[in-house]
Amino acid sequence: MKAFAIAAALVLAGASAQADPIEGLWQTQPDEGSFAHVQIVPCGAGFCGTITRTFRGTEEYKGENIGLQIVTEMVPQGGSNYKGKVLRPADRKVYNGKASVAGNQMNLAGCVAGGLICKSQTWTRIQ
Repeated sequence: MKAFAIAAALVLAGASAQADPIEGLWQTQPDEGSFAHVQIVPCGAGFCGTITRTFRGTEEYKGENIGLQIVTEMVPQGGSNYKGKVLRPADRKVYNGKASVAGNQMNLAGCVAGGLICKSQTWTRIQ
């Protein structure tokens, strides 16, 4: 029985190590006609994401949001799920955020009212 418990613990540890990581370069979903590339890196106990490039349609432009940190305190919650804060550049408001990563797709949501009302986007991993 003890050997089974140890084997189960090792399997579970391996499963969490194989969770899809949030770290990387992501392309946002268009918002008000523009989209961005966001680099997500470790920071503190979680992950933060900063806008590195901005686009309108297919054209890159030097937007005022380059360098803006829009994902903060995004802490792993188990598996490929994260919770933290997200800033929506269009209105400069910070929302309670949650993210779920599956392969090269991330569903990122900003929520109010204790998570009852959320607006989400699907981001695509670039690298």
